Amino acid sequence: MDQTAKNKLKRMSPVNDAALIRESWKIFQIMAEFVEGFERLALISPSVSMFGSARTPPEHPNYKHAEQISEALSNAGFSVVSGGGPGIMEAINKGGRAGKSPSIGLNIQLPHEQVANKFQDISLSFRHFFSRKVMFVKYASAYVVLPGGFGTLDEMAEILTLIQTGKTRNIPIILVNKPFWQGLLDWFRNTLVAQGMIREEDLKLLKLIDEPEEIVKAIFDHYEGRDFEPSKEEQEKLMEL
Repeated sequence: MDQTAKNKLKRMSPVNDAALIRESWKIFQIMAEFVEGFERLALISPSVSMFGSARTPPEHPNYKHAEQISEALSNAGFSVVSGGGPGIMEAINKGGRAGKSPSIGLNIQLPHEQVANKFQDISLSFRHFFSRKVMFVKYASAYVVLPGGFGTLDEMAEILTLIQTGKTRNIPIILVNKPFWQGLLDWFRNTLVAQGMIREEDLKLLKLIDEPEEIVKAIFDHYEGRDFEPSKEEQEKLMEL
């Protein structure tokens, strides 16, 4: 370490009492987000969490596709859950509201991008990404992932990791728009599997499906012979999220 770096470290002041108190009180804010989320979402089952880019305009084919899928899921009896913002999230809530089941938005407070869309029957607002992400997972019977950026990839990686490590129940993860996702799936197989970072069977956690009715069917097929509600064993896993 050079002298300049050492001098910078010396100038760093310890955290003062006021800052420590503020950090401690953040715990109650986080608790409030979890309590409200649990209370308001516990009755929406079965539900499907859906993801996609906030930057997709309404005239884009992906927007229309998301709306169609969401409406099909809603009419099939699934509450649809989005991130509550614009773009594909808006399309998801719009399609869900056009169907028979609740349209839900889990909004996040961001400096620039997030503005709540107007198609939410149930709207929750979060300051913390981690508490919001728990809500996406805890009550979901399936994940449907449309084209998106880092946020969408983050949610997809989150559910893959939780299922792979046994921290949550195995639910369908459906990727929509084969040309968009195929390159990533090829990289998973040709790099991650090839180098032993994941197992070949881990790829079976993902399904590529584009047609709305086929997506609905794939979810019902996954639960054939069992309820959408988590089993007792699965409930224990979800308690540890």
